[in-house]
Amino acid sequence: MAWLSESERRARTRDDTRDRSILLNQTLLAGVGLVAMGVVILIGQVVDTTTFVLGSSLLFGATAAAILIPWHRLPVWTVAVLPFADILALALLRASAPNGGLGLLWAFPAMWIGAMFGVAGVVVGTVLVAALFWFMTAVDPTQNFSASTVLLPLVVGALATISFLGARRADAQRQLLEKQSRHLGRSVDRARRQEDLVTEVLDAVDFGVIRITAEGELVVTNEAHAQLQGGAAEDAAGAVAYAADGVTPLDPADVPIARAREGDTFENRVVWYGEPGSGRRALTVTARRLTEIDGSNAGVIVVSRDVTAEEQALRAREDLVASVSHELRTPLTSIIGYLELALDRDDLPGDSRRDLEVAERNAARLLELVADILSVSSLARPGGGVTLDPAPADLAVIVHAAVEAELPKAADRRISIDTTFVASTLAVVDAQRIRQVIDNLIDNAVKYNSDGGKVFVELDRDDDRIRIAVRDDGPGISEGERSHLFERFFRSDAVRNSTTHGSGLGLAISEDIVHRHGGEISVDTRLGEGATFTVWLPATGESAS
Repeated sequence: MAWLSESERRARTRDDTRDRSILLNQTLLAGVGLVAMGVVILIGQVVDTTTFVLGSSLLFGATAAAILIPWHRLPVWTVAVLPFADILALALLRASAPNGGLGLLWAFPAMWIGAMFGVAGVVVGTVLVAALFWFMTAVDPTQNFSASTVLLPLVVGALATISFLGARRADAQRQLLEKQSRHLGRSVDRARRQEDLVTEVLDAVDFGVIRITAEGELVVTNEAHAQLQGGAAEDAAGAVAYAADGVTPLDPADVPIARAREGDTFENRVVWYGEPGSGRRALTVTARRLTEIDGSNAGVIVVSRDVTAEEQALRAREDLVASVSHELRTPLTSIIGYLELALDRDDLPGDSRRDLEVAERNAARLLELVADILSVSSLARPGGGVTLDPAPADLAVIVHAAVEAELPKAADRRISIDTTFVASTLAVVDAQRIRQVIDNLIDNAVKYNSDGGKVFVELDRDDDRIRIAVRDDGPGISEGERSHLFERFFRSDAVRNSTTHGSGLGLAISEDIVHRHGGEISVDTRLGEGATFTVWLPATGESAS
């Protein structure tokens, strides 16, 4: 029936239903009639054998017709022949055995007519049964008028009415079910088309997509995922993987898909797949949690993108920057040395001394910039990064030294630096590197503050952490720029438009130093409300009073 239209399928269903209804009603009546006729014969209530044979023959002839005739090929009204033939057959049977109770069987054809032909069938069937019953009672001198004379037609009519109402209700429910079935079918077709569309889109894009259920099973993958991983999606967790530096092997439990199967979420994690050398790929992988409508865990979706060319380009750029910076550092050091020698001369004219001091300051600034670039370049190279030499130190001493070095610059712009809440705190740190972090934070707070503003430096200790906070009341940073503050070479629009200059490297270097100490650095800022940079370090020493 798959090639039939919707209307043809509904018509075929109605035809099948009508054939089954005819067969069921007729065979049920024939079966009950057979039992009733057997009982009548056994108890000897048949008074007219000829009429009895005619009635039974007509009843079983109608039953044979119900079985053999293909009623779905005939008009609907032709079905009425059977119940009317049954009414006539039962009338003959009752006439052959007036006291046998066979008149009760009239309920079957009456109910059948009521169910198939509605109100008209109920009226016609009831009137026909009543007319035959009353006629037979009137012409049979052995039958007397009694309550059953009125009650039997009423019962038959009531049963026919109940059958009509039941059929009407069943038809309404059938139509409702058909309507719901069609609606459900359209919904399923629409969902299937959407699923096919999503599958086509996922297979067309050049980034891998996986969906992992809450139980850790892969239920959705696209072709790009298998191509990017270099194998089937199911084997991705066991692929040879390296960290972002490309040389540190990842433990199987730390591979992104393995972590996602455990329910972890992460953003833009760079992973190298394949052994070092040719043919390996760098992927950036993101895992985000999915939730059901009721808020329960629906698993994780993992998106991976090939960033091999980008990573190689970044490394090439870092290598070039590092090479150029190394080449600049030596002549700059020489220039600064000769400038210092020239400034040490007592016979230097005033104008020349001022010019040389300007040249020395700019050369020193350029040397600091080169040092920052070299530091950042070392972070980007495989296995590179800031090296630490930790030792016990009082962080308050480091903070005060950094503040003292910044005071002249702050005084030029009437900016005050408050260290009231700096408490003496011991920690095991690389003092030089931590001083670099604090210098960067205080220098930024002064450099990007408003004239006449204030900077607050705080140092205290929690139960297991040390807090260093640098707060200013300057212009603050917009929400859109806040997430980029620790990116290399990033400078906000306010910095680009100001007279102050920065390389955009200080915060990136500071973040790496703090992370290598096992700590964290964060920023709390809003546009027009200043900024607070907070460094959290593990407390590995005792507070000094």
